[in-house]
Amino acid sequence: MNGLLVLQTDFGLSDGAVSAMYGVALGVSRDIRIFDLTHDIPQYNIWEASYRLYQTIAYWPENTVFISVVDPGVGTARKSIAVRTKSNHVVVTPDNGTITHIKKYIGIEDVRLIDEQVHRLPGSAHSYTFYGRDVYAYVGAKLASGKIAFHETGPEISPEEVVELPVSEAVIQDGAVKGNIDVLDVRFGNLWTNIDRSLFLQLGAQYGDLFEVTIENSTRQVYKNIMTFGRSFADSHLGEPLLYVNSLDKIGVAINQGSFAKAYHIESGNKWKITIRKVDGKNCQ
Repeated sequence: MNGLLVLQTDFGLSDGAVSAMYGVALGVSRDIRIFDLTHDIPQYNIWEASYRLYQTIAYWPENTVFISVVDPGVGTARKSIAVRTKSNHVVVTPDNGTITHIKKYIGIEDVRLIDEQVHRLPGSAHSYTFYGRDVYAYVGAKLASGKIAFHETGPEISPEEVVELPVSEAVIQDGAVKGNIDVLDVRFGNLWTNIDRSLFLQLGAQYGDLFEVTIENSTRQVYKNIMTFGRSFADSHLGEPLLYVNSLDKIGVAINQGSFAKAYHIESGNKWKITIRKVDGKNCQ
């Protein structure tokens, strides 16, 4: 491995949980370098943990080890796994769906069940509520430092056995593209959809074109309006909505210098649907 360890949790930074994980990892080896992906995953939100890994992992050097701990099933029969991706990164995590987006969009090369009788912080065998410290930080640091090889973490299982969350595909239907709001750009309140730029362009989209955007959740229509497809936020006036291509080459929805999510009380996940239809600008005057 390359000595790089990246942590993601839903723990926040208001107490000592993340610091304890750092301490365990550095106790394994002081030669590793530890970085934070985020510790602000919404509590218990496995879907968002899966998406943030997918959003980030490809930009790190090969052999970087990631630890992702969003673990509402801690202490139950859920398994702990180490995953080698086809991009040659390693993820140490509960087997609860955290690998969903990586499996679908990047691919999995190898999966190991972590042998928790062998690989855990010495003296922690009677604790069942802090696997992030006692198992994942310990195993991740051993892998990152090269003190154990990937295959030594435990027995191999098929990638098909890994728990996956349901993922919907964006489609073109009745002259419109339909998809989901996968996640929010939390800091700025933009909506990130699962609609690839290439699919969106099949509508004949060009910068400056107008589109009718409809957003629904599982019970009602939340938003319907016409907005411009812009190259950047500067292609709209202050406070105006727009469509744009985000950093993952997917379609995003934003308000110029405002929070779209907050303005219209929009969330993310499989129940949040978006429909985008090209309109004739002449009829929108």
